[in-house]
Amino acid sequence: MAKSAGFGSVVGVALMLTAFTLIDFSGWWTARTISNVVHFSSILALIAMGQALVIISKEIDLSVGSVYGLTGIAFITFEHSLGVPGAVIAALAIAAVCGLLQGLAVVRGGLPSMIVTLGGLFTFRGIIYVWTGGSVRNFSEAARENWLTKLFGGEVFGIEAAVLWMLLMLAILSVVLKFTRFGNHLLATGGASDSAESRGVRIDRVKIITFVMCSVMAGFAGIVTLADQPQTHVTIGDLLELEAISAAVIGGCLLSGGRGSLIGAVLGAFIVTSFRYELIALGAPSSWFITFVGVVLIVAIIFNQKLARWAGHNV
Repeated sequence: MAKSAGFGSVVGVALMLTAFTLIDFSGWWTARTISNVVHFSSILALIAMGQALVIISKEIDLSVGSVYGLTGIAFITFEHSLGVPGAVIAALAIAAVCGLLQGLAVVRGGLPSMIVTLGGLFTFRGIIYVWTGGSVRNFSEAARENWLTKLFGGEVFGIEAAVLWMLLMLAILSVVLKFTRFGNHLLATGGASDSAESRGVRIDRVKIITFVMCSVMAGFAGIVTLADQPQTHVTIGDLLELEAISAAVIGGCLLSGGRGSLIGAVLGAFIVTSFRYELIALGAPSSWFITFVGVVLIVAIIFNQKLARWAGHNV
């Protein structure tokens, strides 16, 4: 465990819970607080896992917050004409196209992923503003009662659907990463692309697929969010990309690629969300949270690099 990619996030969760217990025991350890933190951590974790895959491939995706918002807007909007099942398919297709276009721009165009996805961030956010005209949109009553809406946004056996979907996607992606050829190719692409390519790994295809998976995960998180609270606004998902990147890095993903942990990304999402709630509970200004994300991101990068060197990895 000490040399695993997610070890830092385990330590981080332990330290965080200890600090919160000492500072605010009665405010933190309540059923409502824990329920809210776990719910929103699950949403962020869905995005962070997709981001982790991209970072493992030695790229980065700054557009996930905008893709999250655009997919959610599409889900709500298309429901009126396509119904809930059709809206889910159409919205996820839009998310996949966003990832595909960016992946092609990075791979075929030879452009830095940071620049491409930064452009995607602004482009997709602009589409949201144009599409909605700044207005708020809601589900119809029939759509709120649809079985698929309840499957994505309700409760299953008394457990919030977002938590179950997060655990399901964690299990699926963990199997893909650890036990499939694609997973091996992804790790090789991020760790030593020249060596991987010389052994027949099609690194361009791997990276494109990874960008598509990342966008679909962000879009799926948007659908899960709006199935639970079906009301849109133009700022939905704003700055969420920074939280997702922070969660992935806190969870053990190296920005130099080739190393990362999906479980770590989930724990990183829990840390980021927990600090947001605790700062709110303590009455701290909202700007403190952004400061926290920045500081923790830097600390996590330094810690992960040292841990990787200790484990014998090149960074």
